[in-house]
Amino acid sequence: MNSLIIFTAILACALAQRGAYRQPQPGQPIAILRQSQDVNFDGSYQWSYETENGIAAQEQGVLKNANGPEPAEEAQGSFQYTAPDGTPISLQYIANENGFQPQGAHLPVPPPIPPQIQRALEWIAAHPEPEEGTRGFRRQ
Repeated sequence: MNSLIIFTAILACALAQRGAYRQPQPGQPIAILRQSQDVNFDGSYQWSYETENGIAAQEQGVLKNANGPEPAEEAQGSFQYTAPDGTPISLQYIANENGFQPQGAHLPVPPPIPPQIQRALEWIAAHPEPEEGTRGFRRQ
């Protein structure tokens, strides 16, 4: 009877842990469930993967202005995973000549610009400084 109770308790603990997120131990191998990659002669590419611990990522890119004076790579993609505290993290991004531009609910958002500062910025934009060398006088 006691061995049946102990066996049932061990089985219940094992089943309870099966669906819960567990932080992998250092050096513990994590299986790759899905992986693909494709690189083309025109400079475009795509890759994606998913692991058994819930990490997934994908990206595609293209070479813009390949025959122009300044070719540039543009990439867009996303990744998601579960943080150690259990928070789901999901991020989408684009990277191009304007830099890396991430979007995600977990990213901090700057506070709004105060109305007085916004008016001052608009006034400065509407009234540029005179060209250097004119000493404040405009030529007519």
